[in-house]
Amino acid sequence: MNEQAVRYSDADLAEFKVIILEKIKKAEEELESFRTSYKNDSNNGTDDTSPTFKAFEEGSETMSKEANVQLAIRQEKFIRDLKNALLRIENKTYGICRETGKLIQKERLKLVPHATLSIEAKRKQN
Repeated sequence: MNEQAVRYSDADLAEFKVIILEKIKKAEEELESFRTSYKNDSNNGTDDTSPTFKAFEEGSETMSKEANVQLAIRQEKFIRDLKNALLRIENKTYGICRETGKLIQKERLKLVPHATLSIEAKRKQN
């Protein structure tokens, strides 16, 4: 299909849908892992260690939990973007650049299935 085409074919859209559904499944599994990590309250058996070491370990644990919270937030956004891509597939508007109105290259969509900008439009943004 050439770059000036109005939209991707139903067969192409079905192919992209499979890719997106796989990415959503993997992303949701990773999100659950992040959530489990930051909700974990175990003290890792530090009760009989020195107060200095325990304070250091608690600080490190807090930083780790904060990092996992940030990763979870990013993952939630990624999942939302992928689900929005599924809506565009259903509406048959998937793969159309929101700036240029041209089709986004298939290779780009396979790597970044939630993309809404072509490489051309993305470069103009930066």
